[in-house]
Amino acid sequence: MACAKKLAVLAVVVVGLTACKPNFTQSKTQFPVPTSLNAPAPTHAHTNRLAHEKSPYLLQHQYNPVDWYAWGEDAFAKARQENKPIFLSIGYSTCHWCHVMERESFENEDIARYLNENFVSIKVDREERPDVDKIYMTFVQATSGQGGWPLNSFLTPDLKPFFGGTYFPPESKYGRPSFLDLLKQIHQLWDTRPGDVAASALQLHGQLEQMNAKAATNDVSLNRTAIAHAAAQFKETYDPRNGGFGDAPKFPQPSQPAFLLRHGVHANDQEAVRMVLNTCDHMAAGGIHDQLGGGFARYSVDAHWLVPHFEKMLYDNAQLVNLYLDAYLVSGESRYADTARDIIRYVLRDMTHPEGGFYSAEDADSEGKEGKFYCWTRAELAKLLTPEEFNVTVRYYGITEQGNFVDHSDPSPLPSQNILSLVEPNLPKADEPLLQSAKAKLFAARAQRVRPHLDDKVLASWNGLMLGAVARAYAVLGDESYRAAAEKNLAFLQAKLWDPKSKTLFHRWRDGQRDTVQLQQAYAYLLAGVIDLYEATLDPQHLDFAIALADGMIARFYDREHGGFWQSAGSPDLILRVKEDYDGAEPSGNSVAVLALLKLGAITERAEYKQAAEKTLGLFGSRLQNFPQAVPYLLLAFDFSLDEPKRVVIVGDPAKPETRTLLRAAHSVYQPNKVVLGNTGPVEPFAKTLPTKDGATVYLCTGTACQAPTHDPAKIRELLK
Repeated sequence: MACAKKLAVLAVVVVGLTACKPNFTQSKTQFPVPTSLNAPAPTHAHTNRLAHEKSPYLLQHQYNPVDWYAWGEDAFAKARQENKPIFLSIGYSTCHWCHVMERESFENEDIARYLNENFVSIKVDREERPDVDKIYMTFVQATSGQGGWPLNSFLTPDLKPFFGGTYFPPESKYGRPSFLDLLKQIHQLWDTRPGDVAASALQLHGQLEQMNAKAATNDVSLNRTAIAHAAAQFKETYDPRNGGFGDAPKFPQPSQPAFLLRHGVHANDQEAVRMVLNTCDHMAAGGIHDQLGGGFARYSVDAHWLVPHFEKMLYDNAQLVNLYLDAYLVSGESRYADTARDIIRYVLRDMTHPEGGFYSAEDADSEGKEGKFYCWTRAELAKLLTPEEFNVTVRYYGITEQGNFVDHSDPSPLPSQNILSLVEPNLPKADEPLLQSAKAKLFAARAQRVRPHLDDKVLASWNGLMLGAVARAYAVLGDESYRAAAEKNLAFLQAKLWDPKSKTLFHRWRDGQRDTVQLQQAYAYLLAGVIDLYEATLDPQHLDFAIALADGMIARFYDREHGGFWQSAGSPDLILRVKEDYDGAEPSGNSVAVLALLKLGAITERAEYKQAAEKTLGLFGSRLQNFPQAVPYLLLAFDFSLDEPKRVVIVGDPAKPETRTLLRAAHSVYQPNKVVLGNTGPVEPFAKTLPTKDGATVYLCTGTACQAPTHDPAKIRELLK
């Protein structure tokens, strides 16, 4: 905390200004729809060097009059040679406020001219380079107390930040400077007080290094009381009326309810279980859930999940599949399984490359209006539906003449817009056919609308999350199409992003090309997904690949002296090496790596995996104990580490129906602290000694002790409970 205060003071001394962050609960600004990345480019007055990039976000800025550079040595060299400060702007292609600032400032000729004359301007896609984003986000959060995207920072030519913020308005208001005024003040400071700027940037960098180094001093003895303590803190923030944790805006942050559900079942805390199930119900009923097309938006701007920020992210939906599968296994209620199916249906239909890779995101806007693709007026429904269908639909979704969504920041908002949410879900059975007929008509009509922009890059990290979710859905729900989709996805990733000779995993593929970036998060997420696929299929080739990923991750990113994984390999374009320790909308690479390595260690009995996981847990011990709300996924891993995991060893040909029946039984019980393995391939030696007993056989083992072998699916479920 002291370091953060010092950073803030230093940044204010340097510039004397503060950035503003838009209020997402109050304001929604209109912006034009990005040009389709696959359509012929229209004629533009300007085309900058971003036209040569593959990132959809960078390509959205290719026609700005700003002379943008991509992150790289060309930009750095220009800044050094001309002794100019760097203006670094970070965002992503479906970021609402990134587009707002582009329209207001980066398409403005006067602002662009000033930037081009006095700065070297760099654009970064945070989804492709989370390692770059992490460094400068940490700086902005420490100096301003807030963060978000667009993330805008000013750097010295040696990449050290000296001022930053999020969204800057085009005009001065509310006591805040306009973006152009800010640029002029920074330029004047750079010209008149270069020594002060350089000295402050150096000192700020030292403070950042000190903050980052402190994470390596954690040394706390952890036990199960830390789990109970964390659960109690999460429960304190529960919203009993609307479900969820905390107030508006509400993000699903699936690892938090996933942890609370695990604690509730393990500790027989029925209150915790009810909190999670109620949250799942409210989210599924809300406007954050696309009631027609499936999938979930990134967050809700209100407390009751009605009005979403309409963008859909692959990583959210992957984690929510797992949460709803957990809710189904714990409760036995089919509605949770239906929601998981609904998400997967959306992803396979709208977010999947023909060869199997999963796309990254869909935007919030279409035709210059946020939510236009998703919303309806009462009059539209009356034209589309029969009177009987209309009456049922109006009751079910709570359709009103005035609507429930207005974009107040739009000078000409669309009138009478209704976001679909379940207002009266318990319709009489006789009305069900009418509702289904109405939904089919609405979905078909919506399919004729202009779709939101699709970010069609394929990221190894996020694909790993969805791979694991789809594989687990196959294991739990038994739908063979899920297995086929998971296998196809893995084949795509291995073909496009994996180099088998050097055992290197790259991060991004798009339009026939992969990048050269290697990120620990990519290895960790994909490792976790491949382990899920192995446990769902018992294909030893998947276990071989999991071992290759684990070995590559440890070799490239593991800190053998202190524990923990660096976010990226050492690189001259990064001023800090960071160990990610925050489980937000996405879990950290460290958290995912710990749980995956613990599982892989139990399956293979390779001590190095367990040792790396346990040393990493120790590194973040004080964070687990003192700030558990920051690391809910790491709490899942910590919980797994506290007891010897149950090992479900299935002996038999996994391609045969009787083996698959036993495999389904092993996955039909909520028992997260278990692993499922076969007895062929690189599994632990004891499993290989277990014989078949008149066909496919299951052994439930802990250590070297096993229950009596069984062929009975009901017995397997009983033993796991």
